[in-house]
Amino acid sequence: MEMLELIKLRHSPRGFLDKNISEEDLMKMFEAARWAASSYNGQPWRFIYADKEKDPELYKVLLSIMQEFNQAWAKAAPVIMITMVRLKYEHNEKLYKHAWHDLGLAMGNMSIMAESLGISLHIMGGFDAAKARELLNIPDKLEPVTMVAMGYGGMTGNLPLDIFKMEQTPRERKEIEEIAFNKVFE
Repeated sequence: MEMLELIKLRHSPRGFLDKNISEEDLMKMFEAARWAASSYNGQPWRFIYADKEKDPELYKVLLSIMQEFNQAWAKAAPVIMITMVRLKYEHNEKLYKHAWHDLGLAMGNMSIMAESLGISLHIMGGFDAAKARELLNIPDKLEPVTMVAMGYGGMTGNLPLDIFKMEQTPRERKEIEEIAFNKVFE
């Protein structure tokens, strides 16, 4: 499939099929993230993930960190993950002020790899970072950034009605002229 078409297909569903993600496919997604560009090749991203069937206790912990709205639909995802970044460069311990950007590049790679495998990622900010730090014993050098539900998109009929309605809304994107300029702001 042409790359741009694959990118256009990417979306963030809230409904997931009852289908496991293979360990091989998970590792392909992490491999794609691993090769993302990063400042000074710092690779600040870190992930903790859990498969609902293989790691049910860790899965429950990760689910409990999410806001209630996200728990309502994410509980159907076969894999849940938290993303984190290093706050300082490893090579000199200076502030890594582009860490979130670099994590975004890694998640972009992961999202496109997932899409190529028929897997969808729904990245969300609705979670309790302090609770994550406590329950997952996250060291101070790392900062929790997002939660991610991973699975095969579908099964929207199993969602609460308000969330189901959200899933029926067509995706919209701003026109290129609204986001990219070849002049200074006036």
